[in-house]
Amino acid sequence: MEPKGKLYGLVLAGGKSTRMGEDKGILEYHGMPQREYTVALLKSCGIKTFLSVRNDQQDDIPTGMDTILDRDEFRGPFNGLLSAHRAYPEVAWLVVACDMPLLLAKDIELLIQERDPERMATAFATVKSGLPEPLAAIWEPAGLAAAMTYLETATSSCARKFLINHDTKLVHPKDDLVLANANDPETFRELQEYIATR
Repeated sequence: MEPKGKLYGLVLAGGKSTRMGEDKGILEYHGMPQREYTVALLKSCGIKTFLSVRNDQQDDIPTGMDTILDRDEFRGPFNGLLSAHRAYPEVAWLVVACDMPLLLAKDIELLIQERDPERMATAFATVKSGLPEPLAAIWEPAGLAAAMTYLETATSSCARKFLINHDTKLVHPKDDLVLANANDPETFRELQEYIATR
């Protein structure tokens, strides 16, 4: 990993979870809050990992967990991503949203193996859509610096749109399903049932 440059993990858990109606990071699919499960998943791949949170979430974070507070300078996922970049500007970030319960260690390892540090980012993409998934991706320092410049004049803060329009390596997981995410109670229940029966 080191020859490609330092890589840290970032679990994005600072969203408002409006559609879900409750904090997606504390929902359980694997017998523990999903944000903690995802941190443990990245750590199992040998990556120093941080939890990205809002200021008002700090009191609920388990003792000893490394966190990066959102600086509230940007909208959407870029808020957590660029807060991490400001904290450690020389580091690449393997970013995973806290609402992707089907990702396994082998998927994370595939993304690390396929990483191209000469590109802006290396991102998972489903075969079906062919579109980069910015919240299951490795963002290089140059890519994050470019994103900060981009956001100064962009009319959209869409992280996917940024990756589409910049030099991004796409990696297809073994199964598109591993990128499934739960944004509403119905999908949450469906993914819970799927995990329980697989």
